[in-house]
Amino acid sequence: MRRIVMFNRVSADGYFASADGQLDWAVPDEAIDRAGAARMQDFDTLLFGRHTYDAFESFWPQAANGSETAGDPHTEGRRSKTLLSMATWINETQKWVFSRSKRQVTWQNSRLFAGLDPTELAAIKQAPGKDMIVFGSGSLVSQLTEYGLIDEYQFIVGPLLLGAGRLPITGVTERVSLELLEAKPYPSGNVMLRYARRK
Repeated sequence: MRRIVMFNRVSADGYFASADGQLDWAVPDEAIDRAGAARMQDFDTLLFGRHTYDAFESFWPQAANGSETAGDPHTEGRRSKTLLSMATWINETQKWVFSRSKRQVTWQNSRLFAGLDPTELAAIKQAPGKDMIVFGSGSLVSQLTEYGLIDEYQFIVGPLLLGAGRLPITGVTERVSLELLEAKPYPSGNVMLRYARRK
């Protein structure tokens, strides 16, 4: 069965974006980038809500600009070969965007869904293929969580407090029990937390 994995950077007080939607607070970490790049081939589909899709589309197609490195969407001026691998993979991988307001998508390998149909997505999870991953996309993550469709939650907890901001998951009507799979601290102060949803 294909799994759906959520990946989000969050502050130590739990926000995945500042109150005005900015992500420039994320603490860069080459070791985390390398670990993420090593896992890219486990996935063949990216799932997005409209806002995160638009943000990715505005950055990643131009991230390399013909260079041997690519830029960091969180840290202006930071570039690396690892980020180039990520840019190539993101651009080439199948992208599904779930939106009731968006009318078309033009980024390569993108497909538009007029909202989330949990029955359809549950059936897709049973079909052959690699796992699917969700970046950002708080409203989509919340819906997927409500329907019990996310199998693993990955958080990079950054060493700072934002004080206010946007939560990665809201509006879920019941408690969701999680099993800790991994807790890995990094010298940067970031901590990787991986949780599986308890069945």
